[in-house]
Amino acid sequence: MVKPAVLTIAGSDSGGGAGIQGDLKTFAALGVYGLSVVTSITAQNTQGVRRVFDLPAELVIDQLRAVLEDIEIHAVKTGMLSNREIIEAVGKTLETHHLRPLVVDPVMRAKSGDPLMAPEAEQALIEILLPQATVVTPNIPEAERLTGLRIGTREDMREAARVIQQMGAQAVLIKGGHLSVAREAIDILLAGGEFHEFSAERIATPSGVHGTGCAFASAIAAGLARGYSLVEAVSRAKRYITGAIRRSYRVGLGHPVLDHSWESGGGEDR
Repeated sequence: MVKPAVLTIAGSDSGGGAGIQGDLKTFAALGVYGLSVVTSITAQNTQGVRRVFDLPAELVIDQLRAVLEDIEIHAVKTGMLSNREIIEAVGKTLETHHLRPLVVDPVMRAKSGDPLMAPEAEQALIEILLPQATVVTPNIPEAERLTGLRIGTREDMREAARVIQQMGAQAVLIKGGHLSVAREAIDILLAGGEFHEFSAERIATPSGVHGTGCAFASAIAAGLARGYSLVEAVSRAKRYITGAIRRSYRVGLGHPVLDHSWESGGGEDR
């Protein structure tokens, strides 16, 4: 059996809960073959980010070219792209090779609040990557940053999705985990001119769970690589991430981490 290959282009999380490490765990759990291109190296753990070192853009592209020369890629997910030079280089290569479907997760801050994207990189993301995106997956703070809107209701989420789609993305998924007024965890997808809502129980995690955004976007990419429609891929990813949050646990002194392996049979109820 040949598994679909999914590529993540993102930063390395030495704590293992997010970034490249979290993406690869998600891919393995969902039955696709994970490939990786590292953009930045972070010194971090469950408590926070201590240092970030961005790799030279040419080294990022060398990794990407090496993968492209050898392996057929069925979906791509981008995560931490911290500066304009890296975004320009990655965007050009993705466009040249027409790598689709493309899930763009606009990673701007770590769970701890530490910044992971330079301010000038935000405009590059809008100009270069959003027009290529099959779907872009901002959480509410990221959507507010991209649009300049204040988001406090479902209708605000829909309006933010409209604004972001006008930037060129084919579809927009606003993740509503930060919407404190909602009793459920609600995500809103704008695709094909229609809105789709995905809701699940809001699981009490007072300090938040590390790596949820990375895993959610990676799960969507895995679903698209397996041939599901975008709506079905998001629905399946929602189920996966809800289960991973429900079974989250502590490995360190800071934020809990996801149980990435729960759906593959490697996780246990805790």
